[in-house]
Amino acid sequence: MPADLIKGMSPLQKFRFQYKPRVPSNLKDIALITAVPDVTSLEPDVDSTQKTVLKEVFKKTYGKPVIHLSAKGSGSKQDRKPIRASVVLSGGQAPGGHDVIAGIFDALRSVSPSSELIGFLGGPSGILNDQKKTLSEDIINAYRNTGGFDILGSGRTKIEKPEDIARCQEILEKNKIDALIIIGGDDSNTNAAMLAEHLNSRGSPVLVIGVPKTIDGDLKNKFVDISFGFDTASKVYSELIGNIAKDSLSAKKYYHFIRLMGRAASHITLEAALQTHPNVALISEELAHRKVTIRELVEDIGKIVIKRADLGKNFGVILLPEGLIEFLPEVKTLLQELNHVLAEHHEYVNTLRGFTEQSEYINQKLSRDSSYTFSGLPIDIQRQLLMDRDPHGNVQVSQIETEKLIIEMLETYLGEQKAEGRYKGKFAYQRHFLGYEGRCAAPTNFDTDYSYSLGRTAVALILAKANGYMTVVKNLAKNRDQWEALGVPLTGMMNLESRHGKQKPVIKKSLVSLDGSPFLLFAHEREKWALEDDFRFPGAIQYFGPPEVSDLPPISVTLETTEDR
Repeated sequence: MPADLIKGMSPLQKFRFQYKPRVPSNLKDIALITAVPDVTSLEPDVDSTQKTVLKEVFKKTYGKPVIHLSAKGSGSKQDRKPIRASVVLSGGQAPGGHDVIAGIFDALRSVSPSSELIGFLGGPSGILNDQKKTLSEDIINAYRNTGGFDILGSGRTKIEKPEDIARCQEILEKNKIDALIIIGGDDSNTNAAMLAEHLNSRGSPVLVIGVPKTIDGDLKNKFVDISFGFDTASKVYSELIGNIAKDSLSAKKYYHFIRLMGRAASHITLEAALQTHPNVALISEELAHRKVTIRELVEDIGKIVIKRADLGKNFGVILLPEGLIEFLPEVKTLLQELNHVLAEHHEYVNTLRGFTEQSEYINQKLSRDSSYTFSGLPIDIQRQLLMDRDPHGNVQVSQIETEKLIIEMLETYLGEQKAEGRYKGKFAYQRHFLGYEGRCAAPTNFDTDYSYSLGRTAVALILAKANGYMTVVKNLAKNRDQWEALGVPLTGMMNLESRHGKQKPVIKKSLVSLDGSPFLLFAHEREKWALEDDFRFPGAIQYFGPPEVSDLPPISVTLETTEDR
């Protein structure tokens, strides 16, 4: 066998290194960009009480204007002062992170060949520990258009304690950093806002800029169409779901229960449903709105299984988000009570021997309704609720095998229906969890172009001396030349939420809108999908070909551009 067939990069990797990201016209020449602030300041969409609190927390950075980046400037590339910028990857991986960094690097070098980009290693802890490396052209070139965060590594350390924020200032100023670019989700960008406020209030010249990242798609608002990474991850999952659907249609003997990433919101499940047309897709936000109990949910699925059996179909595909269980009212109450009991009595609970003793003791501490709910859950799920806890003693909801819970309860329901003569089919199943498969995939053309544009936008905001801003590229359903680059103040996205019993400013997560075009289309079609096997097979990500095949944005983003937001 020829050695080049098994060693080194794959043919696709070699080809992708040659891809040149396309950017909107107003980002093609960073040196000629003019920053045009809105006349009015941007305030968060919250009530007056919350605004008062946020103004007090963000005395220096509250109420800044949106900045529009125009390509109509008359600047010069000569005599530009070199920029010494730094970047950190924060939180879970998302396809496109390397392209954000490449976009930053290229834009810095276009400003001045002497500009430098410093990467902090292992996430925010790399700042606190002053662990870093200078990103050279050779390093950047080795990671262009690739998935993963391995150029620097990532981490989930939160920079929110006063001593940590002060340490960040010390490290940034010691290293003569002009700007820190934080690539992360809502929590990471919230921390970016806090750091920006701290630096500004102490007269530090260091700028802080955030970049919206998360495959979950819950960092979006009237400015942010979608976070980078969502398109690639949802397309990877949709390919796998399509493959599973084809297998289901071929073998005709299994129900495939597929749990997808998305603890706080169901954007990925909704996008995958629009891409693949499963028989059932559960949207957490809808179930919470309807106050559907877990037993009602199981009965709803069971009725579809029975109808399909009457049509001679004992197979199908069912999608559900990993955070589903938290949206069911009686389970949500149970989780709250469990967390309270485990926190208040953790020392005694840890002295009890094994699951049986712990469950008996804790059950006595629950309310009657929660005790009933807990006792009605399968033993394996009860065990997960009690034995798998995070360092703070809370239940690790993302670890709960929600599909297993539904399957076991569904088996019981269908057994009852069969005994009463209302179900004559066969129920066999397969379980799947699609999560890490999508987080580090090679980014789609859409995510590559989008991420690279976000990186260039960050440098344009550095030139505009924009502190406490998020990089934004809008109009993503249009051609690349029509994308619009903005800087949006992080404080304009804030609200107050209860965290550990205290009201804290955080960037608001975006849940699936039940009035939005993506959900309304799904709701209109799902009854047909339930019975007719109208499966759609997206196939592998297409990197080449006509634009209508290789360059498409997420279906959700395309639909949402028709809304008046």
